[in-house]
Amino acid sequence: MHKLAKKFGKVAVLFGGKSAEREVSLKGGAAVLAALLRQGVDAHKFDPAERPLHELEGFDRAFNALHGRYGEDGTIQGALELMNIPYTGSGVMASSLGMDKWRTKLLWRVLNIKTPDFEVVEAQSDFAAIEQKLGLPLFVKPANEGSSIGITKVKQNGGLEAAYLLASKADPLVIAEKFIGGGEYTVGILEDVNDGSVALPIVRIVPKNEFYDYEAKYLRNDTEYLCPCGLSAEKETQIQQEALQAFHAVGCRGWGRVDFLMDEKGNHYFLEVNTSPGMTDHSLVPMAAKAAGISFDELVMKILEFTLEPNRVG
Repeated sequence: MHKLAKKFGKVAVLFGGKSAEREVSLKGGAAVLAALLRQGVDAHKFDPAERPLHELEGFDRAFNALHGRYGEDGTIQGALELMNIPYTGSGVMASSLGMDKWRTKLLWRVLNIKTPDFEVVEAQSDFAAIEQKLGLPLFVKPANEGSSIGITKVKQNGGLEAAYLLASKADPLVIAEKFIGGGEYTVGILEDVNDGSVALPIVRIVPKNEFYDYEAKYLRNDTEYLCPCGLSAEKETQIQQEALQAFHAVGCRGWGRVDFLMDEKGNHYFLEVNTSPGMTDHSLVPMAAKAAGISFDELVMKILEFTLEPNRVG
């Protein structure tokens, strides 16, 4: 039994939910619940899609393993704060901002944090002009969606409009983003109650698909994850420090993940911040934590331990 198990009290593990990422959340949340139970925590499954939120009354804290809308966008965070239930991860503002790729990129630009060039795409947009400005290939994505849902890689002239229509089914705010082709990477962030924020070892992602899409993330077994990532120690340290800056610029806390791309010249560009990363057997933060010598159970307990901080509702 973990030394803090009793101190946590009765813990609701929030997973499932109503978003397009429900299945991923169910799988990761089950893993979190099992880890907490192994450590002696009085943990219980709570699926907001199946139970009204007022039934959270009586719980001492919540481990948020929800993804996407209503779980990662500040909605559940606000409800938990109104109920005075401490919870894992970022607060209302950071969760809402982190979910919005467009507004995150606007903030990062102001702070000179490099992010790929982008344009907002609307039904009345000049699609050909955007294709010409950003170049081909380019990516089109819903601004407020996760797990690569609704994303298209546009490779031919005239393809942007169809990609926009697909993305707009997931979210009315759609962005087109310049293609950066030197590799996909991610930096896990874990906040320690004693040591502050720590950037975990960088993971390089090598999908066999066209890009790191939903299938590559959750369904295929041939996606390669490299940790060590192959960057020089100096470059990795630099990116880790900048990832922490990008994470805190959004107001994030507790734990999370910052994704970035490299170009062929070795320049890096931050893509987005994830305030409630996946916790499945394919997930990146547990993988990076393992490389740092932190087991899955230890990772889960460290994330939950942050809810014990004084005056921390979220």
